[in-house]
Amino acid sequence: MSITNISVIVVYFAIVLYIGGRTAKFVKTAEDYMVAGRNLGFMAFMILIVGSVMSGMTVLGSSGLSYIAGWPSMWEPIFVCFSVAVLMVVFGTKIHRVCAKFGYNTVQDYLARRFESPKIVRGLAGVAGMVISFIYLVGQFRAITIVLSWYFKIPDIYALLISSIVITVYVLLGGLYAVAYTTLVQGLALIIGAIVLMPVVIQKAGGLTYINTRLAQIDPNMVSLAYPQVHPPVEGYAFLTPLYLVSFFFLLTFGLATAPHALNNVLSAKKASYYKWAPFWAFLIYIVSFTFIKIGGLAARAMAIDGLFTVPHPDYAIVAAIEHSFPESLWVLFAIIVLAAVMSTTDRLMLTIGSIFSWDIYRNLLHPEADDAKVRKISRLTVLLSGIFAFFLAIKPPALLAWLIWMGIGLMLSTYCAPLLAGLYWKRATREGGIAGMVVGLVVAIIAGYIAQFVRPLPVHFSILGFIASSLALIIVSLLTPPPSKETLEDCEVGFSF
Repeated sequence: MSITNISVIVVYFAIVLYIGGRTAKFVKTAEDYMVAGRNLGFMAFMILIVGSVMSGMTVLGSSGLSYIAGWPSMWEPIFVCFSVAVLMVVFGTKIHRVCAKFGYNTVQDYLARRFESPKIVRGLAGVAGMVISFIYLVGQFRAITIVLSWYFKIPDIYALLISSIVITVYVLLGGLYAVAYTTLVQGLALIIGAIVLMPVVIQKAGGLTYINTRLAQIDPNMVSLAYPQVHPPVEGYAFLTPLYLVSFFFLLTFGLATAPHALNNVLSAKKASYYKWAPFWAFLIYIVSFTFIKIGGLAARAMAIDGLFTVPHPDYAIVAAIEHSFPESLWVLFAIIVLAAVMSTTDRLMLTIGSIFSWDIYRNLLHPEADDAKVRKISRLTVLLSGIFAFFLAIKPPALLAWLIWMGIGLMLSTYCAPLLAGLYWKRATREGGIAGMVVGLVVAIIAGYIAQFVRPLPVHFSILGFIASSLALIIVSLLTPPPSKETLEDCEVGFSF
């Protein structure tokens, strides 16, 4: 690898660190650090939403899944793309309006007010949000390691250390301002790169017709979107039955839409009018980019079959395909694009963990007398510690990156989705019902996840069982307990109005 290409990566890291340093001057209050002072413009806000969802799974995990599963996994980009629209339309519009009215800095603020529980609901939602975000964070750190270790030909531990330091530093400096404006740069790089580079990879593999021919030679099921008809199916997609796909839809569409690191972004928009067009443009940008990346994974499998290169692990598939398809001078650009995708989610996760602990746990539960400067200090300290802990947990790679990230999303769906939906739209949802929904959903998801992983496969993704249990618990307990006050319902704008 040339000195020039090493310099390109170094310059990229220098740019994001520079943005973090420049945006630090805007951080005067906890509100500035956590929600960018509710002052993000349309483009920065929209790309922040897209970038928070378009993660390491988008580029590495999803292309790795299409590498082993073929076209049956193409449902994934469709479901994920709906999540950005659902996030803003179903949840974001109303949460943004209420939180701006009361000066709330996290979605946990909203849940505590809506369910009239400043301690228990806030604590449950906060702790669950931190744990879930941390699981997701480890997956993102692993994705960064894959890119840097492959590109620099260095041991994983060094690649992980470099990326951990860079991301942690600029998040510490600028908070959500830094996250938003680095994501603007990173998100545009990813979108343009996917649209420009992936068609070249597909052409290098021989075109779509040739790719499908080669995949069909492995297993005819790999070129069908339907339930596998030929048995035994190739490893990796036997789970894609119609019933499983229904649960998969809820996992990726509503699970991601209620992810704390993505949902908290809705508080940062400067104007409520952004919600008119942002969902449409975010959906369009995501589905085009994601589809190209998924087909890139298919192309990688065809090239691997032809013996053009060896893929040591499915998550490396798209990286190997790009390296084969472009000269080194251009391959470095793809390395930056993948880093952009991963870092745009990783930084937001770290900030979410810091915000939840400093604001919801430390400020609102443990030390209500803490001033603004103290909250910012605790938030930055939590960001630093989360980066250190994630570094150590990401040293040993998971079997498949997509599976690790799906686990985090599944816990989000099981814990947050039913209470949020009920809190926003069902006037009869009560404090006790919200607590029951969170606790039961989380417990059932953990049990079902354990069974699916270590006992026997389930016909659906484990998270749908947690979501169903959470919904039933919330409804039953709410109907058995006194309704919330009229004042709370009016303040939180509960009901089907947008």
